[in-house]
Amino acid sequence: MSASKSPERLDGTAVLCKNVRKEFYLYQHRTTSMREFFIRTIKKKPIHERKAAFMLKDLSLRMAHGEAVGLIGRNGSGKSTALRLIAGVYKPTSGVVETRGRVSAVLELGAGFSQDLTGSENISLKGVIMGLSPDEIEASREAILDFAELGNFIDTPMKFYSSGMKARLAFAIAFCIKPDILLLDEVFAVGDEAFRKKCTQHLQDFCAGGRTIILASHSVPLVRQLCTRAIWLDKGVMQRDGPVDQVLDAYHASPKPTTANPMAPAKEPDLSKEFSRRRTP
Repeated sequence: MSASKSPERLDGTAVLCKNVRKEFYLYQHRTTSMREFFIRTIKKKPIHERKAAFMLKDLSLRMAHGEAVGLIGRNGSGKSTALRLIAGVYKPTSGVVETRGRVSAVLELGAGFSQDLTGSENISLKGVIMGLSPDEIEASREAILDFAELGNFIDTPMKFYSSGMKARLAFAIAFCIKPDILLLDEVFAVGDEAFRKKCTQHLQDFCAGGRTIILASHSVPLVRQLCTRAIWLDKGVMQRDGPVDQVLDAYHASPKPTTANPMAPAKEPDLSKEFSRRRTP
């Protein structure tokens, strides 16, 4: 079954995943002799071996408008893959991923930005990538500038920005375009304490306004503070879904694995240049 771009009109549903599976193919180079190379070439056998690695397996869930959901799990569990599927960066190998409303995401610092453009120019670029009209971009510009608090640096090329400055601009754009669904992937590790507190307060107000947050994080205090629901993933499989305290307690009580997901690639393919898409009801 392929991914659907037309969301079901279920009352209150923001995100719907049905039996979602995501696989990547890993290519392993084999050291061969010249003789073996020619034999494989003549017989049309591949020189590189291909191996399927699943990052998510049969994921089914429903998230409602106004929910704050935390994705937890160890490295290689599939948290980032799930966010990229919801954002539309990845297509599922099988199953259906549906969203209702505009989706905005901060998946990694610098994603969707051009390092040679100024911060101001990148606001326009990111707006175009996210499907906003020129009028919508300009209507949000002042709020973005106020939230980012970059001052005159907004007219400086982003290649001179620190990671904290990039985070400020990425958050400001993600918040100020007024999305219905906001996706965040381990992005609170940068930036100063005052700005993190500002973002936290904004996220709480965001949910109170009936919008949806999906946060992937290793920070238990942050997930506990921001989220009312948690989903625990392990090696691409959902282990538990429920109230945040119950899921976090079960997660911490689980045996610590000796190895990461053996099927997970060492690093996920970076396909996040277009990290955010617009979904219309």
